[in-house]
Amino acid sequence: MAFVRHIVAALFYVVLLERSVSFAQDQLTPTFYDQTCPNVTNIIRGILLNAAINDPRITASLVRLHFHDCFVQGCDGSILLDDPDTTEKVALPNNNSARGYEVIDQMKAALENVCAQTVSCADILTIAAEESVVLAGGPSWKVPLGRLDSRSANRSLANTALPGFNEPLDDIKAKFAAVGLDTSVDVVALSGAHTFGRAQCFTFDQRLYNFSGTGDQDPDLNETLAARLREICPTVGLTNLTNLDQTTPDVFDNTYFKNLQVEEGLLRSDQILFSTQGADTVGIVNDFSSNQTAFFEDFVESMIRMGNIRPLADVIGEVRLNCRVVNANISIAATDAEDARLVSST
Repeated sequence: MAFVRHIVAALFYVVLLERSVSFAQDQLTPTFYDQTCPNVTNIIRGILLNAAINDPRITASLVRLHFHDCFVQGCDGSILLDDPDTTEKVALPNNNSARGYEVIDQMKAALENVCAQTVSCADILTIAAEESVVLAGGPSWKVPLGRLDSRSANRSLANTALPGFNEPLDDIKAKFAAVGLDTSVDVVALSGAHTFGRAQCFTFDQRLYNFSGTGDQDPDLNETLAARLREICPTVGLTNLTNLDQTTPDVFDNTYFKNLQVEEGLLRSDQILFSTQGADTVGIVNDFSSNQTAFFEDFVESMIRMGNIRPLADVIGEVRLNCRVVNANISIAATDAEDARLVSST
């Protein structure tokens, strides 16, 4: 009987593989699930609304999770995998800061109950990011869908590919260029997602106490804001939280860019968009500050471009049944458990 179950499991994954090949060959389209799972967005939205009641940070966290997924191997859900040897969750940019995994698990479980083996974890994360922006008062857009989930994570790439909170502007631009994104509008527009959410003290405390090893405050940090931040972060290395946007912290708007103009960007990687003399990002910050509609329009286009970052063409993915585990491992675990029960009953 165990042999038969292994054969059935193997055939099941052959079917998934064949489906994955055709899935990967199709172009991303907002209508991808219209026939196979027409309520996918409504299901994701409902779970997000419930999560946001007790956790107002979750909207910003899910947008960040999508960003951190797409910059490593493309938008393939690799950040959701739990393999202890390769998981991206403990990479330096993610460890003890990336969050929202449990909410994605809830979305996946709900969708498996309604349209099993259909919606990829990568697509769930992409839809959740768009719905999070909308829930916070930002723009909506038709999300191109049809992504596959990777069968592996890449911790080493996560450690190097993601833009850092204290990196020079040229380094940040290089990382955007490496994944095929624009080094001016995309950099500024996607950075605008810091219009909501929180940051831990250790991501900016060097600007308060020892900027560039000088022992002084960052000269590009507003002194009034710095004094307030020192009360929140009395010493370096703390994980205390404060708002990325001190004015409208839970609203998706263009206040982030107004903050940069008065040296109230919390992270150094934010403020350098405006404080780097001669940078092409300065004019874009000014445009977005004075015209929220322009920011929203460019943000949507940049999010769609980022969502189109794909894994290499010769990598065949799958639709994971559990966002934390590749399907092959689920199959092995299930059949081994069944075999163990058979042995114990004979």
